[in-house]
Amino acid sequence: MDASEVVYGTVFLLQIVFGVSGNVFLLLVYTRVVSTRHQLNPPDLILAHLALANTMALLSRGIPDILSAWGVRNFLDDIGCKILLYLYRVARGLAICTTCLLSLFQAVIISPGTSRWARIKTRLHKYILPSCLFSWIFNLLIDMSTPIVVTGPQNSTSVNRVILLKYCSSISVSTVTKLVNAVVLSLRDLFFMGHMSAASGYMVFVLHRHHRQVRHLHGPSRSPRTMPEVQAAKRVIALVTLYVLLYGRDTITLSLLFNMKKISFLILNSNNIMSFTFSAVSPFLMILSDRRVRVFWKRDSHILNGDPT
Repeated sequence: MDASEVVYGTVFLLQIVFGVSGNVFLLLVYTRVVSTRHQLNPPDLILAHLALANTMALLSRGIPDILSAWGVRNFLDDIGCKILLYLYRVARGLAICTTCLLSLFQAVIISPGTSRWARIKTRLHKYILPSCLFSWIFNLLIDMSTPIVVTGPQNSTSVNRVILLKYCSSISVSTVTKLVNAVVLSLRDLFFMGHMSAASGYMVFVLHRHHRQVRHLHGPSRSPRTMPEVQAAKRVIALVTLYVLLYGRDTITLSLLFNMKKISFLILNSNNIMSFTFSAVSPFLMILSDRRVRVFWKRDSHILNGDPT
């Protein structure tokens, strides 16, 4: 087995382990919130949904990629390829939908009370669960083409099959079908990315204006930057920025690969690793920026050390 494949498999393994651990930890924290408060706040529900989508994406693609990098061949048949890639595509769609929902939710929360969104704020929690359910139905339907075009491993080195996955293949479809599928998926991504970017831009504007208005009212003991709403908005803006940057990188890299006469496996492996960066990094971004997570961590640490307080 090539040494580069060993390095690739090791890096991929570390990324998957840390990413899954971070997302599962978030799910456990939100479960703890439910058991102690008997309810889940709307932002917590959205973040839990994002952690679930990230976990699905990491496991459905990560484990097969690790096995393939370490030299395991033909471990998936036709059904296995269809199921895993379908789950991955759905999870990827859920991630962008949930990130968009989170940004829109936070934009409404921090909007001025006199704005036209004031009435929606009081009923906003009622829309969260239906929105999450809709995102599942929407992505399950829009990615139905994946099981149709994906099949088990075949003896082929065509560009499309190599880029798809090393352990699965794609069947030949008409140019019109490829074009329609690409347009639909691109429109979905651009739609949600446009909305999350606009919501993030609005939050930056509101926070900047709010900071200028109340800066003289706050003493050094309580800066506007320490307010929970500000911290939550900054966390969402960071998530959206990370997603947009990584999506742009992925688009550029895939365009480069499809236009190369000879596939560069270094670029291909690097792209596979980078494609999981959002799912692996975003939970730690939320953990570090969420004060409640640190409170739960400290409380559990005290209990383990024999201090019940």
